[in-house]
Amino acid sequence: MLPYKELANLDKIVHEPARLSILTALSACTLAEFLFLQELTGLTKGNLSSHLSKLEKANLIVIDKHFVRKKIPQTTIRITSEGKAAVDQHWKQLLSIHQSIRHHGANNENRSAPNPLSINQALT
Repeated sequence: MLPYKELANLDKIVHEPARLSILTALSACTLAEFLFLQELTGLTKGNLSSHLSKLEKANLIVIDKHFVRKKIPQTTIRITSEGKAAVDQHWKQLLSIHQSIRHHGANNENRSAPNPLSINQALT
């Protein structure tokens, strides 16, 4: 399979840019507060909430909603072991695809499309 076609086989839940950003951030820490993730990712509250719901449904994160001092709501999010494995695997796949494309291109330099200027110069 050509490396370009492998891009279409990436996990869509993880690959979506906002969710990849969230998972990558969470993989670097034990847990994060909702407002911290919002600031880090630049997403709106509604957009972040929507992406977190999809990640939670896929069992990639766990969301904990509780109150601090009985009246201040706080939402914390942590990545699950499945989420950590999924994001790590995703980055490995992207790196592998990128390396394959670079290698494939390097091996086919002599077969690349001809330079239009050299064709025009040859014709004159």
